[in-house]
Amino acid sequence: MALVLLTGGARSGKSELATRLAAEGDEPVAFIATAQSGDEEMEARIAAHRRERPASWRTIEEPLRLCEAIEAVGEGDALIVDCLTLWTANALDRLGAEGTEAEAAAAAGGAAARPGLTIAVTNEVGLGLVPGDALGRGYRDLLGKVNAIWAAAADRALLLVAGRWLALEATDSLGESLR
Repeated sequence: MALVLLTGGARSGKSELATRLAAEGDEPVAFIATAQSGDEEMEARIAAHRRERPASWRTIEEPLRLCEAIEAVGEGDALIVDCLTLWTANALDRLGAEGTEAEAAAAAGGAAARPGLTIAVTNEVGLGLVPGDALGRGYRDLLGKVNAIWAAAADRALLLVAGRWLALEATDSLGESLR
């Protein structure tokens, strides 16, 4: 059907839009949650997200094995992957940058090949300050690459800012859009 990528800043409305899009259909919904709780604040965030999802939705909590989690979802089910930002941090820690890029490409390809609606949520972190250390800069750069990989595989990509979205056009259509 379609792979939709939702990107934007923190609290811009990405997860809310993903939930709304998935709920609009009649298909069962699966939700891949990539977050891990490392402290009380993160545990509270995870609990709040769990409460926001309908009880009928299937939740797959998988911080690393994204390809396997996508493959485990029924072909006709709507799927939300929330979020690539945390998945990238998890993958970088365990797979390194090159391994993360390769796994991102495989997962994006698997998501794009699904017949059911797939919505991937990610943060755009490259619009702010340059991180002050090499690890932060490396993560920011890697997430930018992961986001570009998923955007290239997506049928639609939307940038959310302050609860509003802008459609992102592929660069291969640049000439047409500027005329």
